[in-house]
Amino acid sequence: MCAETPDYRSTVFLPETDFPMRAGLPDREPAWLARWEDIGVYDRLRAQTGRKPFVLHDGPPYANGHLHIGHALNKVLKDMVVRSQQMMGFDARYVPGWDCHGLPIEWKIEEQYRAKGLDKDEVDIVAFRQECRRFAESWVEVQREEFKRLGVTGKWDDPYLTMDYHAEAVIADEFMKILMNGSLYQGSKPVMWSPVEKTALAEAEVEYHDHTSHTVWVRFKVVGGQSTAWSLVVGDAIDGDQPNPDVDEKARKLHQAKDDAHVVIWTTTPWTIPQNRAVCFNREIAYGLYRVEAVAEGSTAKEGEVLLLADKLVGEVSRSAKAEISMLRRVSGAELQRLVLAHPFRGLAEGNGEWDDDVRLLPAEHVTDDVGTGFVHTAPSHGDDDYQVGLRHGLQMTHNVEPDGTFRADLPLFGGQAIITPDGKEGPANVSVIKQLAYAGALLAKGKIKHPYPHSWRSKAPLIYRNTPQWFAAIDRKLDDGMGTYGDTIRARALKSIDKLVQWTPPTGRNRLYSMIEARPDWVLSRQRAWGVPLTVFVKKGARPTDADFLLRDAQVNTRIVRAFEDEGADVWYAPGFKEKMLQGIADPAAYDQVFDVLDVWFDSGSTHAFVLRDRADGAPDGIADLYLEGTDQHRGWFHSSMLQACATKGRAPYRAVVTHGMTLDEKGMKMSKSVGNTVLPDEVIRQYGADILRLWVAQSDYTNDQRIGKEILKGVADSYRRLRNTMRFLLGNLAGFTEAERVAPADMPELEQWLLHRLAELDHVVRKGYAAYDFQGVFQALFTFATVDLSAFYFDIRKDALYCDAPSGNTRRAARSTLDLLFHRLTTWLAPILVFTMEDVWLSRFPGEASSVHLIDMPATPADWLNEPLAAKWEGIRRARRAVTAALEVQRAAKVIGASLEAAPVVHVEDAGLLAALKSVAFADLCITSSLALTATPAPEESFHLPEVPGVAVVFELADGAKCERCWKILPDVGSHAHAGVCARCDDALA
Repeated sequence: MCAETPDYRSTVFLPETDFPMRAGLPDREPAWLARWEDIGVYDRLRAQTGRKPFVLHDGPPYANGHLHIGHALNKVLKDMVVRSQQMMGFDARYVPGWDCHGLPIEWKIEEQYRAKGLDKDEVDIVAFRQECRRFAESWVEVQREEFKRLGVTGKWDDPYLTMDYHAEAVIADEFMKILMNGSLYQGSKPVMWSPVEKTALAEAEVEYHDHTSHTVWVRFKVVGGQSTAWSLVVGDAIDGDQPNPDVDEKARKLHQAKDDAHVVIWTTTPWTIPQNRAVCFNREIAYGLYRVEAVAEGSTAKEGEVLLLADKLVGEVSRSAKAEISMLRRVSGAELQRLVLAHPFRGLAEGNGEWDDDVRLLPAEHVTDDVGTGFVHTAPSHGDDDYQVGLRHGLQMTHNVEPDGTFRADLPLFGGQAIITPDGKEGPANVSVIKQLAYAGALLAKGKIKHPYPHSWRSKAPLIYRNTPQWFAAIDRKLDDGMGTYGDTIRARALKSIDKLVQWTPPTGRNRLYSMIEARPDWVLSRQRAWGVPLTVFVKKGARPTDADFLLRDAQVNTRIVRAFEDEGADVWYAPGFKEKMLQGIADPAAYDQVFDVLDVWFDSGSTHAFVLRDRADGAPDGIADLYLEGTDQHRGWFHSSMLQACATKGRAPYRAVVTHGMTLDEKGMKMSKSVGNTVLPDEVIRQYGADILRLWVAQSDYTNDQRIGKEILKGVADSYRRLRNTMRFLLGNLAGFTEAERVAPADMPELEQWLLHRLAELDHVVRKGYAAYDFQGVFQALFTFATVDLSAFYFDIRKDALYCDAPSGNTRRAARSTLDLLFHRLTTWLAPILVFTMEDVWLSRFPGEASSVHLIDMPATPADWLNEPLAAKWEGIRRARRAVTAALEVQRAAKVIGASLEAAPVVHVEDAGLLAALKSVAFADLCITSSLALTATPAPEESFHLPEVPGVAVVFELADGAKCERCWKILPDVGSHAHAGVCARCDDALA
């Protein structure tokens, strides 16, 4: 700048804002949380009238342990739903809740007892339950603060807890509805059992891990059959009247088989052999009688013995037994069914006759020839398929396995031996059974196999199937309860609800839950634990479960129980004299036993629709949630139990829509594990980046699939955040001092602003549609692209000149600031459900006030007449032509011919007359940020610049002519010819 030229920097309207470039989120976010609590944002929103309710019902996490990244994903997604629905005009209620009963908490207290050398069973049960309650309360407080730190809004001062007295009363009441409608029954059948935790487990509490199991091939000796069954199998070997030597040899071998033939079974659970009561085969499988011709060293097969095997599996058996096997003849299903077998331990002196009964050979469809031998040993007490066969054929149930996973003490040979030890390891039972099989001459071969095996979700210990008396809800029993609109059984209602009443996101969620409920067995409701809602039922002494009067069904008794639980909580069930008090004047207490099992914790959480949605003032008007949102594992958990429970007591699903998200993985797609060291904790992310970065990670992800997170991914998220923050900072800086008096009506705005309003109208539709469909990734991507491409790289870049240098009264500057104001209100509210802290920061930077908050307002309505498709089409062509010009200038900049685009005055050759007219109708030089620009229809010279994706537009570079304006930096011929030294005409007017 020449010495005589004034310094015009103070006359330029540069952005003014205190909004910092560096967010400082970890340090600043807690202050906003405290502020929202102080001004009562959540309750003030509830006070708004005339809004249609929208209820997202919270699936309760367990009140034990700090939050993991999956919790953060889930709660942030829920918060985005609630906030976006609220800002779109609904009364979006969110009551957070906790699951407080059940094994996870009881297990923690037992661990504390064991560490102190205490025996839980020696402690008063109410005292133990109170310990569990205090433990749950402590973790509710911890988790509440951790959830709030994520920026999650909700009724945090009044959440629901399944251990609240009212909740316990309603859970019991819901259970007694099942008692009264005939669904409840007591049955003795195999259930998934945890020897470590000494309780039955629901399907949702079971997970599968690789496990190495023993495998055994076991001989069951054929001891005869009905009529001449065995003669038929080993006889009928010679066809025709004149035998030849080959036939004679086969006949001889078959004759030998009469006294030494065996059906061979294969199992991965040798410990179940003492409980065997039958062997099953499948009539659709081809079987044969095979002879062992030779054996290798170390084989336990016997040369000359005859084995019944499935044809398809002979090779596998031959390899496992290290034996050469040949076929003698085929055997039909009709022949097999007439055979009788001996248990491998029959006749052992130490067996005391335990296994001397005949073993029947029975047809069953579950038998396959995929692996094994084609014959399946059947222990009705230790497997569902086995149990069903036992029911059909009247097989004897066994009760050989105790709750701790040991054989009953008086079981011959194996008494007291553990299948699973208290620390979850394999006990000696398997090996002992294998050794005894070898001793008895029944072991054909043995090995080991690695395969998926059921484990407890809590203790991570292996499970077993164990026959034990349990309480069940019959899901196929016809209900006469007056709620048959969607079916007359629990299963029918559930399947119809899934199909007709629920919207699924993603749609595959429907298929998953439908198939699970379609195939599931009756619901095991009982647990042999202490911390939970007791099964509030009385059974008649001496009656059998099948007797009509086995269960006491009395509405007055039920009412008394519910009232007692409301007043004193479920602990009162264990108080001395409670049975007598409940039955007084109604039934003889001495004639009934009180049940002390507790309900499956999934029944607790499945009942939340009743004590939250139905009973709370801020619940759902009709007791049905608009949305349940959980991880995909809840198809077998909360989605599942809530559906069954509500169909049993309400007649339909308790939700209208279900959204499912995937699991969280590390950056390599591996499951997170403390032992591997690849876990990402929410607290660590928040301390380094702030909760908004964690929320932005959620918004940028396709939550319907599994999510990956790690250091590099979070760095990318933080970079996106910085770019978006800079966009908001530009808005704030250029809106300083804006007033309504400055506003320009859309009709009076330049075309560029009108085009931007069109884009806002388009985005308003995209944003509202996306939020309504819970497509947060789609919403954020649309807004981020708009902010970085349409705004920062286009509109802001162009309008900086007018915003900084035009006179305050100039129409272009006023229109630009009016448009920035409209942008501000939309971007802050559109992004507020995602970046709750940052948009509050943006809002308060412009509208400070004691009770001001972006979260108290709605997304502004966008006028339909902002949409202008012809204008949008015109500006699409203008932007294409601009890309050709800016690309040409970039070539010159890279060659250091120019330093800035204002040094250029290109000539633009345009073939299309319509496009040329469009470019001439706007200030195209300003759009290209050049000091001057010429438009022409003349053919382009050969040396002109072409951009392949913009055909018909060519650019010839020229330097701008004139002097550089000391105020706006444009190079123009008139600079220096005005009243103010060293400026152009536009700046001279502005200075005037």
